[in-house]
Amino acid sequence: MTAATGSRVVRHVEHVMGLPVSLALRGRHAGDAAGRAAWRAVMASLHDADRVFSTYRPDSAVSRLDRGELTLDAAPPEVGEVLALAERAERASGGAFSAWRRDPDGRRRLDPSGVVKGWAVERAAAALRALDDTDFCVAAGGDVLGRAEDPDRPWRIGIEDPHDPCRILATVPLRDGAVATSGTAHRGAHVVDARTGRPPADVAAVTVVHRSLTWADIDATAAFAQGADAAAWLRRRVGRTGLVVADDGSVTVLDGSGPISWAQIS
Repeated sequence: MTAATGSRVVRHVEHVMGLPVSLALRGRHAGDAAGRAAWRAVMASLHDADRVFSTYRPDSAVSRLDRGELTLDAAPPEVGEVLALAERAERASGGAFSAWRRDPDGRRRLDPSGVVKGWAVERAAAALRALDDTDFCVAAGGDVLGRAEDPDRPWRIGIEDPHDPCRILATVPLRDGAVATSGTAHRGAHVVDARTGRPPADVAAVTVVHRSLTWADIDATAAFAQGADAAAWLRRRVGRTGLVVADDGSVTVLDGSGPISWAQIS
């Protein structure tokens, strides 16, 4: 059985990093030992990322760095990699996106969560990309990364209406790339504009499609943090295709030079 001819889909799901992570495999290794080993490798990588980056674990490298008990030079090298990505995103977003936040007492706290999820899933998916003749689609809290070797059989990713999660606004045919959504539908006002410390106004959700899940996730969050300027900011991001839903329900589609276009807008 190959990815081009096999139709059986094998699914796995497990909780890590405070959210469910699911995997769909289709093709040669969907149900065999190699596919199961790849799933275990994905989860091991995500658990490792959680141990390093969780802001809820007092023993994580990020928590220790935030408290001044650990220097960046002494931290695991992936911490520097993630913080460098955050710095790039902060510059690109004009400061709306940041790995730093203010706690209720006004103290500046390190929180790179806006980078970590997409970055961690993309890193973990290396084990899935190593499977020959096998399609995969991994989803984690609104972020999806997938590969379909047969261009005529893409994964189809539904984009929820943030005002009515039972309704699908659009369908994305995913062949080799990522879809990331940032919004308030499931987690409330968890994203803030770092320039003001307040949740952005006039935006309900932002979805970004890009080849890299790391940057799709970062850009969805950074665009959402822009509030009413989300679509205008995202339009300037080369290679991104996006969808911005405003508080009033209006939808702006940015069909740029990204690798994937929207199949349906309802």
